[in-house]
Amino acid sequence: MAKHLDLEEQEQLDELKHFWKQYGDRITWALVIILGAFAAWNGYNYWQRNQSAQAAMMYDEVERAVQSGEIPKLDRALADMKERFGGTAFAQQAGLLAAKTYHDKGNIEGAKSSLAWVAGKNADEGYQAIASLRLAGLLMEAKAYDEALKVLTPAFPKDFAALAADRRGDVLMAKGKKSEARAEYEKAYKDMDSRSEYRRLVEVKLNALGANPAPPASTPAVAAAASPASATEVKQ
Repeated sequence: MAKHLDLEEQEQLDELKHFWKQYGDRITWALVIILGAFAAWNGYNYWQRNQSAQAAMMYDEVERAVQSGEIPKLDRALADMKERFGGTAFAQQAGLLAAKTYHDKGNIEGAKSSLAWVAGKNADEGYQAIASLRLAGLLMEAKAYDEALKVLTPAFPKDFAALAADRRGDVLMAKGKKSEARAEYEKAYKDMDSRSEYRRLVEVKLNALGANPAPPASTPAVAAAASPASATEVKQ
């Protein structure tokens, strides 16, 4: 009996050797690829966390420079941020903060440059949209209307589409293109939340162009006259 079991074990061992000889290399390489991919993924996640932590520290440097009002220090901190962490949302946020500071200090070109840089990055589409809207506003103030419209031409995220339409309307109004401006204001009005205070401002702009996007409120008398019951009473 023991010899019989030994023969079975030997046959199984021979089959295993044959299988490994035929498929062993493939299995080994598959394991290497899987384990390598897993290690790379873990390494990438670690790198991402490390980058994010360092970018946050660098953003603090930009913020301190803004608070101190030292423009040369802000220039250096922002340049380092762009060079080392330009692909992060922290860098976009730093660019927006720097742009506001430059504008407040009267450095309009610096503000434009910073906003243009943020608008060209897509780490966070919200920051990108904000930068584009602000840049278009500065260009409109400088009467660079065509440049402003160019900035506002690309598609905006859904949450910013109405604001972009409103800003395009402002630029077109400044160019004297009232019908085109009205179309943009109507688009903005339609896409905005009915409870938004900003929507009322767009409505005022439309009213100034002779348009009334809000439906007229019906008085009780008018509503009663329009009801089917009232129509029957009139016939009687």
